[in-house]
Amino acid sequence: MTILETIKDQARKRAAYRRTVAEIRALPLDVALDLDIYRGDAERIAKKAVYG
Repeated sequence: MTILETIKDQARKRAAYRRTVAEIRALPLDVALDLDIYRGDAERIAKKAVYG
C-alpha cells in the first residue's frame, strides 16, 4: 500500500468514525434505550465498529 493509499484509507475511516459517533449521539433516547446503547459510549462503539 502506498503512502497516498494509506492516507486515503485513514481519512475514510476517520470520516466513518465521526459519522457513526454523530449518528449514535443523534438517536432518540427511547431508540437508544431499546438498543441498549448509552450515548456516552458513542466514541467507544464507533471505534469498535470502524477500526475493529
